[in-house]
Amino acid sequence: MKKKIAFILCIAMAFFVLTPTANVQAYRAVSVYINGRPLQTQDEARIINDTTYVPLRAICELFGADDIVWTEKTRTATIYARGTEMYITQGNTYIVANGRYFASDEPVKNIGGRLYLPVRLIAAAFASSVEWDGASYTVNIKDIGGVPLSGDVYYDKDEVYWLSRIIYAESGAEPFRGQIAVGNVVLNRVESKQFPNSVYGVIFDKKYGVQFSPVASGTIYKTPSASAIAAAKICLEGYSVNRDVLYFMNPDIATNNWISNNRRFAFKIGQHSFYY
Repeated sequence: MKKKIAFILCIAMAFFVLTPTANVQAYRAVSVYINGRPLQTQDEARIINDTTYVPLRAICELFGADDIVWTEKTRTATIYARGTEMYITQGNTYIVANGRYFASDEPVKNIGGRLYLPVRLIAAAFASSVEWDGASYTVNIKDIGGVPLSGDVYYDKDEVYWLSRIIYAESGAEPFRGQIAVGNVVLNRVESKQFPNSVYGVIFDKKYGVQFSPVASGTIYKTPSASAIAAAKICLEGYSVNRDVLYFMNPDIATNNWISNNRRFAFKIGQHSFYY
């Protein structure tokens, strides 16, 4: 199919002329190259909160995307490239590409009416590697023309099944980052010699008593929300809020204070306090 790099005018008007929601602030410009080809656009790549952001339209053109559709209702750009689909939603800290969930500490932003996202997110969506040259403030992307392994193949279905359920049961009403942190606790335990070495084993571990109250109450078996499934897949991609926390609790409703009395406090997200 002939590439539609120019993008249809109506799509360009709908997508690339957004209502500005983020103030255009002073920034450090960054040079971006894909296989030596420069990103050339009036909407410059820039560093925001120590993260390199790139304009979505321009970077997709450079990667050779076939088409793009903007859905105003959900503030989502659907990108068609290399036989796959990518979903990039304003405000989200993750994007979806070929069924894979790639996350960043920083969200997709509307800057001056243009959609920007962290360069490492879009590079992951195109199965590309990123090198940063701090001396020249240059990003070099190596693109081999591939796509990420599909989510259906990459994710272990049992791990997604149980991890999403414990995330939903423990933190379904918590902020999305808090849901990810709960998933991190489970996977951190999987990696620790102190606990079983599987997601299922950690969740249903009873060596020193029930570890997670949803196992005792039965809420572990409830159908998880879409956000809990997304959080689980993000965790399984290796993204982590913290790689050392092993415990969490809601101090307002906890019936046992063993964690707070015996473990070192790490941070709090929403109603949950996390501990090492």
